[in-house]
Amino acid sequence: MSLAATRERHLLVVDDDDRIRGLLKEYLARAGFRVTTAADAAAADRLMQMLDFDLLVLDVMMPGEDGVAFTKRIRATPGAPGRTPVLILTAKGEGADRIDGLSAGADDYLPKPFEPQELLLRIEAILRRAGPREIAPVTLSLGRCAFDMERGELTSDGELVRLTEAEIELLRQLARAEGEPVDRLDLARDTADASGRAVDVQVTRLRRKIEPDPKNPRYLQTVRGVGYRLAPD
Repeated sequence: MSLAATRERHLLVVDDDDRIRGLLKEYLARAGFRVTTAADAAAADRLMQMLDFDLLVLDVMMPGEDGVAFTKRIRATPGAPGRTPVLILTAKGEGADRIDGLSAGADDYLPKPFEPQELLLRIEAILRRAGPREIAPVTLSLGRCAFDMERGELTSDGELVRLTEAEIELLRQLARAEGEPVDRLDLARDTADASGRAVDVQVTRLRRKIEPDPKNPRYLQTVRGVGYRLAPD
């Protein structure tokens, strides 16, 4: 099966409540999604200019631009970003508020408080209707090395470099977030050592295979206090 068919779906959760953002990120990540969060529409805007998302989960009541207005603006954006599915979370259950959200272009709404399982089911239903996002096979240039994301192959000056399955998956996870830092605990979630130490060991080994100077990495960078970032040419 191709990487396009199996890759994690990337969700953007936008809510000004720190606690709710954290809980949603943890729950949805455990369900297999890659999750990025933002505290308001302005922060979400900046993220959408840098990254592609499969679905947005937007709170209605936020400081600055609210979720309904942000949805309207998204729908006015040309190209694929303007077609990104949107699920609105609202503390109001009145019919007028639901109609406002749907009229703005939201694909669904969910009144607060809600059961996390219902949120998950609604997200999955929206993504099924939207269908898979087709992604062309990607090869990342890393100096004298190149990484084929779909094949999971690393070459150096055209010669195949042996990778373990764990190293391949780690590179794929970092490549999906190309240029963006990825939390080391997120990288470690499916490893035998959830503390992140196994990831640190794999990064050290990968640097020996990729970097001209492993002690001063150019491509597989450490982001202090967060984790790691893959910075291709």
